Amino acid sequence: MYFASFQKGKLLYRKTNDGRVLNWNVQADAPLCTLPEVFQGVDPRLGFNVEIKFKDHIVYDDEELTHTLQTILQVVYAHAKERPIIFSSFQPDAVRLIRKLQNDYPVFFLTNGGQEIHKDPRRNSLDEAIKLSLTNGLQGIVSDVKAIFKNPAAIARMKEANLVIFTYGKLNNVPEVVHLQQLMGISGVIVDMVQEITEAVSEFSRLDVDGDEGGAEEVSRPKFSQ
Repeated sequence: MYFASFQKGKLLYRKTNDGRVLNWNVQADAPLCTLPEVFQGVDPRLGFNVEIKFKDHIVYDDEELTHTLQTILQVVYAHAKERPIIFSSFQPDAVRLIRKLQNDYPVFFLTNGGQEIHKDPRRNSLDEAIKLSLTNGLQGIVSDVKAIFKNPAAIARMKEANLVIFTYGKLNNVPEVVHLQQLMGISGVIVDMVQEITEAVSEFSRLDVDGDEGGAEEVSRPKFSQ
C-alpha cells in the first residue's frame, strides 16, 4: 500500500493491494497515539527512549526549541512516574537545551557518525559527538553502528569520558554483530527483533563462558552471517 497527495490542500488517497483507490482519512486509517496515551497504555516497567525529532533543513533558534522541549517535559513529568526514561535527538541544540532544562533523565546525542554529511559540523563525526556531549554534560551517545565499526578507537575515548554508548542500524538485527559489539564494550543496542536478538546473544555469551572455563569442546568466536 502507498499513500499519495496529488495537490497541496486536496484530499489524500490510498491505493489498496487489489488496485482500488480510496480516500485516506488520517484519524480512521492511520491514527497516531499521543505521548500521554503511550505512557498510560504501556507497561510502566518498560523504559522509554523519547527521541525528539526536528527537520534537518530548518535552523531553529533556542527560544523555539525551548518551547517545544518544555511542552514535552510537562507531559513526561506528569505521566512518567517511576518509568525509566532517556531523551535523545539528532539535533545538537535540542540535546544541549534539554540537558539544561532538567537533571532527572539522561540525555543522549544521536549521530550517524559521518555516514551522511550535514551543514552542522557537530553532526558529522564521532569526535564531534564526543565533544558536544562533554561540553554539555550529556550522559551518552547513540551512534550508527557502521560508524562504530569504521572508527572503533572512538569506543575507548567515549569510555574514558564516562559516556554510555548505544548503537542503532539494520546491522543490529544480526546476532553476531550485536555479540561483537558486546565484546567491544558497547553498552546497548537498538534492534527491531528484541527477543530473537536477546536469546541469540545470550547463547553466544554462554558459549564464550563455557569455552573460557575449558569445557570438553573448543568453542570458536561467532562468525558473521552473510
